[in-house]
Amino acid sequence: MREYTEQELVRREKAKKLVERGIDPFGSRFDVTSDSKTIKELYGECTNEELEEKDIEVSVAGRIMTKRGKGKAGFMHIQDKYGQIQIYVKLDNVGEQEYELFDMADIGDIVGIKGKVFRTHMGELSVKALEYIHLSKALRPLPEKYHGLTDVEERFRRRYVDLIMNEDARRIAFMRPKIIRSIQNYLDSNGYVEVETPILGTILGGAAAKPFITHHNTLDLDMYLRIATELNLKRLLVGGMDAVYEIGRLFRNEGMDRKHNPEFTTVELYKAYSDLDGMKKVCEDIFRKCVYDATGSYVLNWKDHEIDFSKPFKSANMVDLIKEKTGIDFYKEMTIDEAKKLAREHNVEIQDHFEVGHIINAFFETFVEETLIEPTFVCEYPIEVSPLAKKCKDERFTQRFEIFICGSEYGNAFTELNDPIDQLERFENQLKEKNLGNDEANDLDEDYVEALEYGMPPAGGLGIGIDRLVMMITGSENIREVILFPHMKNK
Repeated sequence: MREYTEQELVRREKAKKLVERGIDPFGSRFDVTSDSKTIKELYGECTNEELEEKDIEVSVAGRIMTKRGKGKAGFMHIQDKYGQIQIYVKLDNVGEQEYELFDMADIGDIVGIKGKVFRTHMGELSVKALEYIHLSKALRPLPEKYHGLTDVEERFRRRYVDLIMNEDARRIAFMRPKIIRSIQNYLDSNGYVEVETPILGTILGGAAAKPFITHHNTLDLDMYLRIATELNLKRLLVGGMDAVYEIGRLFRNEGMDRKHNPEFTTVELYKAYSDLDGMKKVCEDIFRKCVYDATGSYVLNWKDHEIDFSKPFKSANMVDLIKEKTGIDFYKEMTIDEAKKLAREHNVEIQDHFEVGHIINAFFETFVEETLIEPTFVCEYPIEVSPLAKKCKDERFTQRFEIFICGSEYGNAFTELNDPIDQLERFENQLKEKNLGNDEANDLDEDYVEALEYGMPPAGGLGIGIDRLVMMITGSENIREVILFPHMKNK
């Protein structure tokens, strides 16, 4: 059992004193009628005389963040989810017993206040307490106000303390659901239906990624946590649900860094009778709407760049962008040996399973990706890295784009491959890659091929990484800032 600090021992003694007074240290129901935001919005412009005339009674609750006072009166600030409001507590107003509760309260305790809105002599909008109700005793002290949780790792491990002490953490926490709701509102209003698909599955597909593997005891079956929602959503297109989307968690057993967490959230959407151009419009609309709904402006400052989302997004083919940066024209037919020679000459890393298309993609990642600042659709990905996208006229490339902003990828879209014969061949090629050491290659999903054989309409599909979108809109440089409980190394 750990040893308590001196302050923790004092707080535990105070909790015992509350019990002796017949007060539950951890409280009970308290009916809240207002909050710091509402009070400031409704009465922020009122003089004290106007407030006295209005005679506004409120019940507010929150955590004590500051406390001062001597003798028969004192002030404190309590914090609710919106921010802080000052409370004035006077012995003559609340009575001796309640004033003693205020006197013995600690920073971090949670209290309820019934009182009237007024403005102090110093001009601060406040609540004059007429009733002081203890609600919950904090047995641990909060970090110092000006030092807080200085260890970034500790901020993420103890998010509950971070949310108390860090206004920016609270801002991001409330902004994230607002962004997700913006996406839902857009898709719902455009005829898409939100669905749920399984997290556990026996086939690895829909993306190139290493999976988490678990075991189902009753079925005695190894299963994967999903790396994508794609194949199940497209099964729904076969079934006649013409426009579907899912916002959900994906799991990839890969590295962790400022842009990657093992579990993350995406929105994937599929629309029958659409194509890549249709997905470009949807992608632009979603980004534009989310930025405006969250910030009230179409202009964001992100990574030292001002990005105007009201402007049309740029569009360029991957091979053209590589040629601009390196002078190499990958539209020219070349053998794998010629492509590997170019890679060695340009210090581009290659792997055993690489074909020409993999090398083209590696050139893009090495020389182009970080240079794309304005929102840009990078189109025509090699077929080797796009097993689920329809071919272009030049069958070495596919009808696919990824959206890049300030050097990072935010979304991925296809004109969906709905030819079951071609799809089976692509899956078989993926198996060959797996045998050559590509542990991110897709499995052969025979049921999905069977679904396509019943006929899937021509369609467009789009996936957007919600965590990265939230990072950009909130100005967060680390993905762990926008996930309430990110994964951390063990201490």
